[in-house]
Amino acid sequence: MSRFDLTPPSPEQRQRLESSLTREEREVLLHQGTEHPFCGQFVHEKKAGVYCCRLCGLPLFRATQKFDSGTGWPSFTEPYDRAHLREYRDISHLMVRTEIRCARCDSHQGHVFPDGPPPTGMRYCINSVALQFTAEGQPLPDPLGRGE
Repeated sequence: MSRFDLTPPSPEQRQRLESSLTREEREVLLHQGTEHPFCGQFVHEKKAGVYCCRLCGLPLFRATQKFDSGTGWPSFTEPYDRAHLREYRDISHLMVRTEIRCARCDSHQGHVFPDGPPPTGMRYCINSVALQFTAEGQPLPDPLGRGE
């Protein structure tokens, strides 16, 4: 059970959160788009901290679980908390994949593949624009005002 409130944002909160998105963030988070490989701001990020959902601020990945997959997108071996992500079957683009969405706001993050390094063998391949980074020691974002 997560220590974070996973209740979805109210319609008013969601509208406010969505109004702050750039065109590219809107395309990825709300319409299951993807950013171009090797262009995202977090592909080469190596600082200690936490990667949170760009839309609602829920922590999704720890920097300690990040690795260089060579794919051009930030990749992680496991989530911050399994309850923070939802998986969906994605059959777009003539392939079968597992889409990853934020469990609180349902925003598209990327995909997960079973070709990652030990110990999990998983590769959570995430769009940089779907994330916001919080450096270690800094307060996590709280755009919903939940005091988390």
